Amino acid sequence: MPEIHFDERVAASYDAASTAMFDPAVVEPAVDLLAELASDGAALELGVGTGRIALPLSERGVPVHGLDISPPMLEQLRAKPGAERVGLTVGDFATTRVDGTFRLAYLAYDTIGNLATQDEQVACFQNVADHLEPGGCFLIECVVPDLRRLPPGESVRAFDVTPPHLGFDEYEPGDGQILWSHHYWVLGERVERFSGRYRYVWPSELDLMARLAGLRLRDRWSDWHRAPFTIESTSHVSVWEKPA
Repeated sequence: MPEIHFDERVAASYDAASTAMFDPAVVEPAVDLLAELASDGAALELGVGTGRIALPLSERGVPVHGLDISPPMLEQLRAKPGAERVGLTVGDFATTRVDGTFRLAYLAYDTIGNLATQDEQVACFQNVADHLEPGGCFLIECVVPDLRRLPPGESVRAFDVTPPHLGFDEYEPGDGQILWSHHYWVLGERVERFSGRYRYVWPSELDLMARLAGLRLRDRWSDWHRAPFTIESTSHVSVWEKPA
């Protein structure tokens, strides 16, 4: 069973601590692309959280079902306007099944890393393939592991140092591809701290997981605006397709 990082404390302050993620300039390009891929079909969001993407996507008329392992995160979603349009299921997205099939399944903002073993990530691809209708797509937004930025002998890299937020990635030794993401947020008069254990994964490894599940790579871009993916890209938005 994947770990539950997002308990009541984290869920209660998640939106306030993640304002950059909720910026319309970040959300709208993602929703544009997802609505295009879903077309007139339904979408399944894995790791739906508090509804950052699911709610605006449902506003576009796309039927959305959200899957998340954290009941507190789903409670935050249910309290928001428009939540009644989004179906919700509590469960880990590596193995949990929901009713029906979908034109689109997606994992945004590095959520694939919440599955902290390769076996769980492989199972996720198979679970998605079982949910997709023929011709359906699976989209993942993910960072490209940036190990080359680490000087020899060092295992910690700061990725955000701003007045409201300090963020550090700490890479574990060994072959498990594990990093700990440490965050410190200044929220008014208090400081919130969060650390989570994740598995980083390479684009080529995701492609192999997709092939094992019977999916084929359709597109890969550097971002939601469909900028070309190059050797210098620090993130990717990848789309795999289930054969019709």
